[in-house]
Amino acid sequence: MTWTAPEVTRTTGPLTGNERETLAGFLAFYRTTLLQKCANLTGAQLAERTVEPSNLTLLGLIRHMAKVERIWFREALAGLTLPSMYDAEKGKDADFEDLSPDRAPDDYARLVEEIRLADETAAGMSLDTTFTRRGSVYSLRTVHVHMIAEYARHIGHADLLRERLDGTTGA
Repeated sequence: MTWTAPEVTRTTGPLTGNERETLAGFLAFYRTTLLQKCANLTGAQLAERTVEPSNLTLLGLIRHMAKVERIWFREALAGLTLPSMYDAEKGKDADFEDLSPDRAPDDYARLVEEIRLADETAAGMSLDTTFTRRGSVYSLRTVHVHMIAEYARHIGHADLLRERLDGTTGA
């Protein structure tokens, strides 16, 4: 049986509430939107390059966002030293380049797990919690804003990729 990305119910963020609820809600909305863009596609479809000459694929976006979640929440915010998620010898774009449709279920599960671990890491921390990364000081608040922007940017890409795959557009 061929694996397909599961259906996802998109989370909606609060339209009122405190800053923490708003930031966490919008981040959850964008996370689930990316997963929704991938729903019901096979590993081969997720790995297909549909907007040549770009190397962007939905699977590449899944892998990239798993890496970004890990870097900002667990490595930067929590200060953990973790192994590289992808083969460093394959370059900084290995998340986009080193794709295998057969690994799509694992890549998808990795993103879902990194999201869970990111939320677990941030739980209970103040938005004013700071850390230093590459010589600059960041707050958890800034990480939320950065992640919302990162997802929003890539969901625009995902919209185009999905439309080229099977004509699906919208929400």
